Amino acid sequence: MQQYGSFNPSEFDSSYAAGGLTLNRYISRTFGWMFLGLMVTFALAWYMAASGLVIRLLMTTPSILMILLVAEIAVVLVFSARLHKQSVNVSRGLFFIYSILNGVVFSVYFVAFDVVALILVFGLTALFFGGFALYGRFTHTDLSRLRPLIFGGLIFLVISGLVLMLFDISALDRLVCMVGLVIFLCATAYDTQKIKKNYEYFSHDVALLERASIYSALQLYLDFINLFLYLLRFLGSRSRR
Repeated sequence: MQQYGSFNPSEFDSSYAAGGLTLNRYISRTFGWMFLGLMVTFALAWYMAASGLVIRLLMTTPSILMILLVAEIAVVLVFSARLHKQSVNVSRGLFFIYSILNGVVFSVYFVAFDVVALILVFGLTALFFGGFALYGRFTHTDLSRLRPLIFGGLIFLVISGLVLMLFDISALDRLVCMVGLVIFLCATAYDTQKIKKNYEYFSHDVALLERASIYSALQLYLDFINLFLYLLRFLGSRSRR
């Protein structure tokens, strides 16, 4: 499971309205950052797998995946902890650093799975993600009530992930995949609605709202990546090796 950060939009008090940026443009810009990060991740993953770089990297540094995962968690923690203080450019830099780190990790999937299967799962993920993002964008229901469900689900995923590392329980793995899909679909709708709340809350600090936009893009990026991973596991795509 990819790291999923926490962020409370009620801590902010600014907006882009004064700068002439409409809500639709603000949301489009946030999703644009997310898609750009995804493209960086998947393009780098494909290149490292196709060129054989990932194999050589794993052979020379067997612990590289663990190092990268720790680095990813560190980037998210730094991003969220210094969101009020860091510049917009630093926020963008951290976002792309995370995308690059994850690209190296994802290159393993391009070695282990057939590319056609990965493209299929990517398309299905985009379909599900897009549907729930549209729901979060246009629903008038307050989705903040989903926060306890999302938080509790993440705890379940972490604990069950540790159990699966120790025991091979296929039934539990299927359950974990289904819970993971539900949790991150809900998170997609919730995080999309939170972009609207950011726009409404932030009335005077354009730079702060821009940083919040990039952080929201990171959260949506994480939602998409985790949906992709759980859908890949759930469908049981055939491994190359």
